[in-house]
Amino acid sequence: MPTTAPGPSSPTALPTDTTEDIRTRRPALALLPIGSFEQHGPHLPLTTDTLIACAIAEEIAARHDVLRLPPLTVSCSHEHADWPGTVSISARTLHTVVTDIAASLHRSGLTALVLVNGHGGNYVLRNVVQEASAGDGIRMALFPGPADWAAARTRAGLTTPAHGDMHAGETETSILLHTRPDAVRAGYAAADHRADQRPHLLTLGMAAYTASGVIGTPSLASAEKGAALLAGLAEAFDDYREACGAHRH
Repeated sequence: MPTTAPGPSSPTALPTDTTEDIRTRRPALALLPIGSFEQHGPHLPLTTDTLIACAIAEEIAARHDVLRLPPLTVSCSHEHADWPGTVSISARTLHTVVTDIAASLHRSGLTALVLVNGHGGNYVLRNVVQEASAGDGIRMALFPGPADWAAARTRAGLTTPAHGDMHAGETETSILLHTRPDAVRAGYAAADHRADQRPHLLTLGMAAYTASGVIGTPSLASAEKGAALLAGLAEAFDDYREACGAHRH
């Protein structure tokens, strides 16, 4: 497919707020997209998780007055280390970076931070949010949760079971077909690979269960499903804003 330069609403575009914009709007809640730089089979880019996290954040920002932060583009992708191009940082480093960002936002007067996570391997983010809930700093949440994805998948009419739709499958390919079709390579319709039993994934990594890097059925993906997925997730976010107690000053 031909590539085109991203437009102003593309999820690859960084936020363009000025400091005076934020001073005037005074949002109480910030969104931090967290992606990864890891293999997504032969048909999706290494930046897939970052593009998806940014697309979710952008959809939320269209509904709520938030401070949309630039994404973290490298995270914990160690299970994909057998594929060229994959880059990881340690869970300790990710924990430190996110908590430092949260502390900085709190000092500037924000009351809530939502981590918009696009990579399932970032397990440490649960601990970051858990620890924040026991402190007196900024209130934090991790989004989307499993129930949010399940509801969005049902709404979008996805047919691959969630456990089987693990990586570069129907969900991720659909979202990129909607938001960044220029980044989806030809051949995704023939890239299906099922590996529903993955008992030693953390020990052996992805390569023990897939040669291509795909686990799922990208052949079932469509741009329409991608749009419905994002809309469903944006609606689910409403509860998170309330849970975080985000309020204007």
